[in-house]
Amino acid sequence: MKMQNYELLTINHRKIEVLRKGNSGPPIIILAGMGCSFDEWYEVTDTISTYSKVILFHRPGLGKSEIGNEPRTTTAVVEELKKMLDQIVLNESVILIGHSYGGLCVQHFAKVYPEKVSGVILVDSTSVDLKKLDELYLPVLDEEGSDAHWLEKCLEYSKMTSNELKREIQPSLTKQQRRLPFYIQNRLLEFQVNPSMYQAMYSEITNWKDDAELIKNLGEFPDLPLIVIKRDKEYNILLSVQEGYPEDELRLLEETWGKLIHAQANLSERSELILANNATHAIYLERPDIINLALQKLLNQRQ
Repeated sequence: MKMQNYELLTINHRKIEVLRKGNSGPPIIILAGMGCSFDEWYEVTDTISTYSKVILFHRPGLGKSEIGNEPRTTTAVVEELKKMLDQIVLNESVILIGHSYGGLCVQHFAKVYPEKVSGVILVDSTSVDLKKLDELYLPVLDEEGSDAHWLEKCLEYSKMTSNELKREIQPSLTKQQRRLPFYIQNRLLEFQVNPSMYQAMYSEITNWKDDAELIKNLGEFPDLPLIVIKRDKEYNILLSVQEGYPEDELRLLEETWGKLIHAQANLSERSELILANNATHAIYLERPDIINLALQKLLNQRQ
């Protein structure tokens, strides 16, 4: 099996890990979610790189990308992406695909540099109104899912060595990740025990609500072809109930999340909402065919 070709570009005097796949077709930029590796998009990119040029990069702190002490914000991501596009001399407009926090960054980039974007796909994306999730009464879910909990964990993990992290979190792979090539599985295990990733996550979580307000205040979303993909509410609830979480809290969270996703589908007059049946938040792993379908639809809109 041919291994993917990773490269390191220097952006803001630091090395940034980049993956490029595909030799022809429209350029596609994929921004992964918070604490997520672009290697998880292997199946998606293997398909879409047959008809497009795909570019993925790890934000500072993730993978082999170096991190500094400056705050990790969506503004920083927007400027890093702009510099990367300039460096690889990509003069044509791009299609942006963003998952979760990566989707928040995509929304920011599209508002700042609309002339550089020809279409957007938001994959169960973080909303600019994410603070509405804090208003929910979720006492059990918040024990492990609140910002405060994650900030505490990320700060703790960021101070550990890789070996200490291995002992602490005992990295593992999901069923979907175990379908991927062995060298990617190994990269994903290494990815989980990188202290810099937790440093980046700590900063991203600290700043993301302010980032969301900033993005809202930038004005209207540009009139671009837009496809919004949402997870399967009932499927997500079913799986989480089986893990022992309370259904009433899960239903409240999923219904609110769904409303935020539906609001994203109203950002553009040229938008479409797609439900990823039998998928949780990790749609790109569980239903890679949905990402391919959405991209084909978007490409047809552009013609």
